[in-house]
Amino acid sequence: MAFEKGLVKSEKAFEQYTQINTAFADIVKNEFMTTWQWWFGIALFIVPWLIWFKYRKKDSTGRLLLAGLLTIIISLTIDLAALSLGLWSYPMILLPLAPFLLLPYHFSLAPVGVMFALQIKPRMNSLLKGIIFSAIAAFGGMNFFNAIDFYDPKSWSTLYDFVIFLSLYYTGYWITRMESFNNLDKVRTEKERD
Repeated sequence: MAFEKGLVKSEKAFEQYTQINTAFADIVKNEFMTTWQWWFGIALFIVPWLIWFKYRKKDSTGRLLLAGLLTIIISLTIDLAALSLGLWSYPMILLPLAPFLLLPYHFSLAPVGVMFALQIKPRMNSLLKGIIFSAIAAFGGMNFFNAIDFYDPKSWSTLYDFVIFLSLYYTGYWITRMESFNNLDKVRTEKERD
């Protein structure tokens, strides 16, 4: 009985969600698409990747892309949890497919930023480099996005963003330093000898 009632409520909520998505699509089409902010957001999807492909450390591309993918997954997970708790929001909607997310941040800026931070001065103290990256991303980037209305932190502290960026950096750092990359190559070489 409770399960069927839950299904009915779920279907009703889904219909409301569909109506909300339609409203967001209308907002993007009629209000945002003609603004410089919308086009700037679209450029933030594309330009960081173009720059990274040109200036990436080519012999580390696989490791860096793995760090970037992990950054995407973790940043999306954190963001979805924070959005569902109402900790922050994204007033600027770029695509009605995901109206609650700042997609250039998740799919371009965060992963490319982490990948660049990892490849620049690879022998530098990782804690110092992580702090510098996190400070630029949190205190510079997030405050900039707040100023141009891409991001509304509500009562969320920029210091918390700093900790999130430091965690993203160190997750990427950890995955690029895994020795198992070399081990797979060694196993293949040993099999080729046999």
